[in-house]
Amino acid sequence: MSEHIERIKCLIIGSGPAGYTAAIYAARADLKPIMYTGLEPGGQLTTTTEVDNFPGYPEGIDGPTMMVQLQQQAERFGTEVRIGMVTAVEFSDEVGGIHQVTVDNDKKIEAETVIISTGATAKYLGLPSEQRLRGGGVSACAVCDGFFYKGQDVAIVGGGDTAAEEATYLAKICSHVTMLVRKDYMKASKAMQHRVDNTSNITVKYNTEVDEVLGEQVVEGLRMVNNETGEKEEIKITGLFIAIGHKPNTDIFKGQLTMDDAGYIKTTGKSTKTNKPGVFASGDVQDKEYRQAITAAGTGCMAALDAERYLVGIETKEEVSA
Repeated sequence: MSEHIERIKCLIIGSGPAGYTAAIYAARADLKPIMYTGLEPGGQLTTTTEVDNFPGYPEGIDGPTMMVQLQQQAERFGTEVRIGMVTAVEFSDEVGGIHQVTVDNDKKIEAETVIISTGATAKYLGLPSEQRLRGGGVSACAVCDGFFYKGQDVAIVGGGDTAAEEATYLAKICSHVTMLVRKDYMKASKAMQHRVDNTSNITVKYNTEVDEVLGEQVVEGLRMVNNETGEKEEIKITGLFIAIGHKPNTDIFKGQLTMDDAGYIKTTGKSTKTNKPGVFASGDVQDKEYRQAITAAGTGCMAALDAERYLVGIETKEEVSA
């Protein structure tokens, strides 16, 4: 373990739209933020080929390029971006307390404020053909990527509310949607099931799983298997959407931060404040409803403003008591 302990004003954990936006605002507020990127610099958008729904890009932009530009903008204002993984944290319970963070199991950092932007990871099926075609027609976000399949046939995997909602969303812009449900019933609420049943261009296949995604460079079809009979069937599609849930990247914060049953960090009211003073959460790590780059960026802004106001409040109290 390194003996030197670095003390900083603002530590940002994670480097997606939330983290970079927080860095831009924190740097402009002279908080001298230091960011640790984590194992996937840029977050989920680095696996997205095209981003068409982020304001300011009339011709669209690919996800990795967008993340590079956000990093450059954050660095222009003085953010120090470091490659590294936060492996342990010890948050203070006291207002004005110092938070201790360990990076790569070695380096110790003390931070007056911490902004958590570690995001969430979409769950995939784990099939080699699925993983190979991520970004080539396989997606975990219908709202993000559905537009690219306008007027085409697609399929979606999942039986919960998210899958049902995304299926009906896709049905509005795609010619036909095939919905694969692993069990003989949907877990979605009755209201969402009725929406699916009342949408004429959605076909629901129960007891059905993906056997293989067909295509070399892009998705060209899907081979399905009935998990009761073993019967296989192939259909032609150009897009496959996986809607079996997300896992927030919050494991190292468990036991210290208040979370919901799914592991998303709870924040106070309309703020990004957690149950620990001086610790803030932004982006998909605390948002399981919207999960969009623009909403993540918005909460990143909020987290930086909350951190700045927190520090100002501490300084003001110190001046009054002096």
